[in-house]
Amino acid sequence: MLLINCPYCGERPELEFVHGGQAHIARPGSPAECSDQQWADYLYRRDNIKGVHAERWRHTHGCGRFFNALRDTTSDQFLATYKIGEQPPVPAQAQPRKATA
Repeated sequence: MLLINCPYCGERPELEFVHGGQAHIARPGSPAECSDQQWADYLYRRDNIKGVHAERWRHTHGCGRFFNALRDTTSDQFLATYKIGEQPPVPAQAQPRKATA
């Protein structure tokens, strides 16, 4: 079973969580001034990348809070989780390796 680390409660089984889509989607500041295409892009257009992706999750059968996660879509591995409003951490896989002499 896949374990997900809730930044509030700790590690729990995946059955306690619900996926909430792509993270860090900013609502337009003046929705009334958006074109129909801009509003449709905000509502529906999402990245569908292969690799590390920032996602929003909710711990529905636990604390009930939303949080963000960095997940590798090719392996379904969670690289990091962090609270809403925090900057995404740099996962170990993405950090530059130190040269050895």
